[in-house]
Amino acid sequence: MTFQDHFSSRATLYAAARPTYPPALFARLAALCPGHELAWDCGTGNGQAALGLVRHFRSVLATDPSTAQIAGAPPHARIALRVRPESVTGLPPACVDLVTAAQAAHWFDLHAFYQEARRVLRPGGILAIWSYGLCSVSFTIDEILNRFYATIIHPFWPPERRYVEAGYQTLPFPFSEVPFPWPVMEERWTLRDLGAYLETWSAVIAYTRVNGTDPIPQLLDILGPMWGPEHEPKLVRWKLAGRITKL
Repeated sequence: MTFQDHFSSRATLYAAARPTYPPALFARLAALCPGHELAWDCGTGNGQAALGLVRHFRSVLATDPSTAQIAGAPPHARIALRVRPESVTGLPPACVDLVTAAQAAHWFDLHAFYQEARRVLRPGGILAIWSYGLCSVSFTIDEILNRFYATIIHPFWPPERRYVEAGYQTLPFPFSEVPFPWPVMEERWTLRDLGAYLETWSAVIAYTRVNGTDPIPQLLDILGPMWGPEHEPKLVRWKLAGRITKL
Protein backbone atom coordinates (compact mmCIF):
# COMPACT_ATOMS: atom_id res chain seq x y z
CA MET A 1 0.00 0.00 0.00
CA THR A 2 1.56 3.29 -1.12
CA PHE A 3 1.40 6.59 0.75
CA GLN A 4 -1.68 8.58 -0.26
CA ASP A 5 -0.61 12.21 0.07
CA HIS A 6 -3.85 14.19 0.30
CA PHE A 7 -2.67 17.03 2.53
CA SER A 8 0.91 18.13 1.82
CA SER A 9 -0.27 20.76 -0.66
CA ARG A 10 -2.16 22.52 2.15
CA ALA A 11 0.02 21.60 5.11
CA THR A 12 0.29 25.20 6.37
CA LEU A 13 -3.48 25.68 6.27
CA TYR A 14 -3.97 22.25 7.87
CA ALA A 15 -1.79 23.28 10.81
CA ALA A 16 -3.73 26.51 11.33
CA ALA A 17 -7.29 25.43 10.57
CA ARG A 18 -7.86 21.95 12.00
CA PRO A 19 -9.65 21.70 15.37
CA THR A 20 -7.75 20.93 18.58
CA TYR A 21 -8.45 17.71 20.45
CA PRO A 22 -9.90 18.21 23.96
CA PRO A 23 -7.48 17.83 26.90
CA ALA A 24 -9.91 15.33 28.49
CA LEU A 25 -9.16 12.89 25.66
CA PHE A 26 -5.47 12.64 26.49
CA ALA A 27 -6.05 12.58 30.24
CA ARG A 28 -8.41 9.61 29.83
CA LEU A 29 -6.00 7.78 27.54
CA ALA A 30 -3.06 8.36 29.89
CA ALA A 31 -5.11 6.98 32.79
CA LEU A 32 -5.37 3.64 30.97
CA CYS A 33 -1.62 3.27 30.39
CA PRO A 34 0.81 1.16 32.42
CA GLY A 35 3.39 3.97 32.41
CA HIS A 36 3.96 7.45 31.06
CA GLU A 37 7.44 7.32 29.58
CA LEU A 38 6.85 7.22 25.83
CA ALA A 39 3.92 7.62 23.43
CA TRP A 40 4.00 7.11 19.66
CA ASP A 41 1.61 9.25 17.62
CA CYS A 42 1.43 7.73 14.14
CA GLY A 43 0.18 9.78 11.21
CA THR A 44 0.69 12.87 13.33
CA GLY A 45 0.18 15.36 10.49
CA ASN A 46 1.60 18.51 12.01
CA GLY A 47 1.39 17.32 15.56
CA GLN A 48 -2.06 18.17 16.91
CA ALA A 49 -2.35 14.97 18.96
CA ALA A 50 1.35 14.90 19.86
CA LEU A 51 1.00 18.24 21.65
CA GLY A 52 -1.86 16.82 23.71
CA LEU A 53 0.08 13.66 24.56
CA VAL A 54 3.23 15.41 25.73
CA ARG A 55 1.36 16.81 28.72
CA HIS A 56 1.08 13.26 30.06
CA PHE A 57 4.19 11.46 28.76
CA ARG A 58 7.87 12.12 29.30
CA SER A 59 8.46 11.99 25.55
CA VAL A 60 6.48 11.53 22.34
CA LEU A 61 7.54 10.14 18.98
CA ALA A 62 5.42 11.77 16.27
CA THR A 63 5.69 10.24 12.79
CA ASP A 64 4.14 11.02 9.43
CA PRO A 65 5.10 10.10 5.86
CA SER A 66 4.57 13.69 4.67
CA THR A 67 7.66 15.88 4.86
CA ALA A 68 5.52 19.00 4.44
CA GLN A 69 3.25 18.06 7.33
CA ILE A 70 6.16 17.34 9.68
CA ALA A 71 7.82 20.60 8.65
CA GLY A 72 4.68 22.44 9.78
CA ALA A 73 4.65 20.91 13.27
CA PRO A 74 5.62 23.25 16.10
CA PRO A 75 8.90 22.22 17.73
CA HIS A 76 8.82 20.85 21.26
CA ALA A 77 11.74 19.69 23.38
CA ARG A 78 10.03 16.42 24.29
CA ILE A 79 8.46 15.61 20.90
CA ALA A 80 10.63 13.84 18.31
CA LEU A 81 9.24 14.57 14.83
CA ARG A 82 10.17 12.01 12.17
CA VAL A 83 9.18 11.47 8.52
CA ARG A 84 8.30 7.77 8.58
CA PRO A 85 5.53 5.45 7.36
CA GLU A 86 3.13 3.72 9.73
CA SER A 87 5.18 0.53 9.60
CA VAL A 88 8.42 2.03 10.94
CA THR A 89 9.28 3.67 14.26
CA GLY A 90 12.97 2.93 14.65
CA LEU A 91 12.22 2.04 18.28
CA PRO A 92 13.32 -1.06 20.22
CA PRO A 93 10.67 -3.62 21.20
CA ALA A 94 8.39 -3.14 24.22
CA CYS A 95 9.26 0.48 25.00
CA VAL A 96 6.01 2.39 24.30
CA ASP A 97 3.15 2.94 26.74
CA LEU A 98 0.61 4.35 24.25
CA VAL A 99 0.22 4.24 20.47
CA THR A 100 -2.24 6.67 18.89
CA ALA A 101 -3.50 7.49 15.41
CA ALA A 102 -5.73 10.57 15.30
CA GLN A 103 -7.84 11.04 12.14
CA ALA A 104 -5.22 8.97 10.32
CA ALA A 105 -5.67 5.19 10.63
CA HIS A 106 -8.07 4.97 7.65
CA TRP A 107 -5.13 5.96 5.40
CA PHE A 108 -2.80 3.28 6.80
CA ASP A 109 -1.64 -0.12 5.73
CA LEU A 110 -3.35 -1.42 8.85
CA HIS A 111 -1.65 -4.81 8.92
CA ALA A 112 1.79 -3.16 8.91
CA PHE A 113 0.73 -0.55 11.48
CA TYR A 114 -0.75 -3.08 13.88
CA GLN A 115 2.33 -5.27 13.55
CA GLU A 116 4.61 -2.38 14.51
CA ALA A 117 2.29 -1.33 17.34
CA ARG A 118 2.38 -4.84 18.79
CA ARG A 119 6.18 -4.87 18.55
CA VAL A 120 6.83 -1.56 20.31
CA LEU A 121 4.11 -1.59 22.99
CA ARG A 122 4.97 -2.65 26.53
CA PRO A 123 2.87 -5.42 28.12
CA GLY A 124 -0.42 -3.79 29.00
CA GLY A 125 0.22 -0.88 26.63
CA ILE A 126 -2.65 0.91 24.93
CA LEU A 127 -3.44 1.27 21.22
CA ALA A 128 -6.01 3.98 20.43
CA ILE A 129 -7.26 5.13 17.04
CA TRP A 130 -9.99 7.72 16.50
CA SER A 131 -11.64 9.97 13.97
CA TYR A 132 -14.28 12.67 13.62
CA GLY A 133 -16.81 13.32 10.90
CA LEU A 134 -19.05 16.29 10.13
CA CYS A 135 -19.19 19.16 12.56
CA SER A 136 -22.36 20.61 14.04
CA VAL A 137 -23.15 24.31 14.53
CA SER A 138 -26.94 24.77 14.44
CA PHE A 139 -29.90 23.10 12.79
CA THR A 140 -30.02 25.44 9.79
CA ILE A 141 -26.27 25.60 9.27
CA ASP A 142 -25.91 21.83 9.69
CA GLU A 143 -28.61 21.28 7.07
CA ILE A 144 -26.64 23.29 4.50
CA LEU A 145 -23.33 21.64 5.41
CA ASN A 146 -24.85 18.17 5.19
CA ARG A 147 -26.33 18.94 1.78
CA PHE A 148 -22.98 20.29 0.55
CA TYR A 149 -21.27 17.15 1.85
CA ALA A 150 -23.78 14.72 0.33
CA THR A 151 -24.45 16.31 -3.05
CA ILE A 152 -21.46 18.46 -4.03
CA ILE A 153 -18.25 16.93 -2.75
CA HIS A 154 -19.11 13.39 -1.69
CA PRO A 155 -17.97 11.86 -5.02
CA PHE A 156 -14.55 13.42 -4.45
CA TRP A 157 -13.77 11.69 -1.16
CA PRO A 158 -11.24 8.85 -1.33
CA PRO A 159 -12.79 5.41 -0.63
CA GLU A 160 -11.28 5.37 2.85
CA ARG A 161 -13.68 8.10 3.94
CA ARG A 162 -16.32 5.41 4.47
CA TYR A 163 -14.48 4.36 7.63
CA VAL A 164 -14.78 7.87 9.06
CA GLU A 165 -18.47 8.00 8.16
CA ALA A 166 -18.99 4.78 10.10
CA GLY A 167 -17.16 6.10 13.16
CA TYR A 168 -14.36 3.56 12.56
CA GLN A 169 -16.73 0.71 13.47
CA THR A 170 -16.11 -0.98 10.09
CA LEU A 171 -12.35 -0.43 10.18
CA PRO A 172 -10.48 -3.72 10.70
CA PHE A 173 -9.43 -3.90 14.37
CA PRO A 174 -8.43 -7.45 15.36
CA PHE A 175 -8.23 -6.84 19.11
CA SER A 176 -10.33 -7.15 22.24
CA GLU A 177 -11.67 -3.67 22.84
CA VAL A 178 -11.68 -1.48 25.91
CA PRO A 179 -14.81 0.64 26.57
CA PHE A 180 -13.95 4.32 26.37
CA PRO A 181 -15.96 7.52 26.98
CA TRP A 182 -15.11 9.63 23.95
CA PRO A 183 -15.34 13.36 24.70
CA VAL A 184 -16.79 15.91 22.28
CA MET A 185 -14.37 18.20 20.46
CA GLU A 186 -15.36 21.87 20.48
CA GLU A 187 -14.11 25.13 18.98
CA ARG A 188 -15.47 28.67 18.95
CA TRP A 189 -15.07 29.71 15.32
CA THR A 190 -16.02 32.55 13.03
CA LEU A 191 -17.43 31.82 9.58
CA ARG A 192 -13.97 32.49 8.16
CA ASP A 193 -12.50 29.89 10.54
CA LEU A 194 -15.07 27.35 9.40
CA GLY A 195 -14.24 28.06 5.77
CA ALA A 196 -10.51 27.57 6.39
CA TYR A 197 -11.24 24.21 8.01
CA LEU A 198 -13.40 23.08 5.08
CA GLU A 199 -10.56 24.02 2.71
CA THR A 200 -8.45 21.27 4.35
CA TRP A 201 -10.89 18.49 3.41
CA SER A 202 -9.30 16.11 0.90
CA ALA A 203 -12.58 16.08 -1.08
CA VAL A 204 -12.52 19.88 -1.41
CA ILE A 205 -8.92 19.73 -2.59
CA ALA A 206 -9.87 17.07 -5.17
CA TYR A 207 -13.00 18.97 -6.28
CA THR A 208 -10.95 22.12 -6.85
CA ARG A 209 -8.31 20.25 -8.80
CA VAL A 210 -10.85 18.52 -11.07
CA ASN A 211 -13.23 21.44 -11.62
CA GLY A 212 -10.80 24.34 -11.53
CA THR A 213 -12.92 26.20 -8.98
CA ASP A 214 -13.05 26.27 -5.20
CA PRO A 215 -16.55 25.43 -3.87
CA ILE A 216 -16.03 26.94 -0.41
CA PRO A 217 -16.52 30.69 -1.15
CA GLN A 218 -19.98 30.00 -2.63
CA LEU A 219 -20.86 27.82 0.37
CA LEU A 220 -19.84 30.60 2.77
CA ASP A 221 -22.02 33.06 0.84
CA ILE A 222 -24.99 30.77 1.45
CA LEU A 223 -24.13 30.32 5.13
CA GLY A 224 -23.47 34.01 5.74
CA PRO A 225 -27.08 35.15 6.39
CA MET A 226 -27.61 32.22 8.77
CA TRP A 227 -24.38 32.86 10.61
CA GLY A 228 -24.92 36.52 11.35
CA PRO A 229 -21.95 38.92 11.73
CA GLU A 230 -18.96 37.42 9.94
CA HIS A 231 -16.65 37.84 12.94
CA GLU A 232 -19.13 36.45 15.47
CA PRO A 233 -17.77 33.18 16.89
CA LYS A 234 -20.10 30.21 17.19
CA LEU A 235 -19.70 26.91 18.99
CA VAL A 236 -18.66 24.18 16.54
CA ARG A 237 -18.75 20.57 17.77
CA TRP A 238 -17.52 17.20 16.52
CA LYS A 239 -18.24 13.75 17.92
CA LEU A 240 -15.09 11.69 18.36
CA ALA A 241 -15.29 7.96 17.72
CA GLY A 242 -12.70 5.22 17.69
CA ARG A 243 -11.33 1.91 18.92
CA ILE A 244 -9.08 1.11 21.87
CA THR A 245 -7.32 -2.02 23.05
CA LYS A 246 -4.91 -3.01 25.82
CA LEU A 247 -2.26 -5.33 24.41
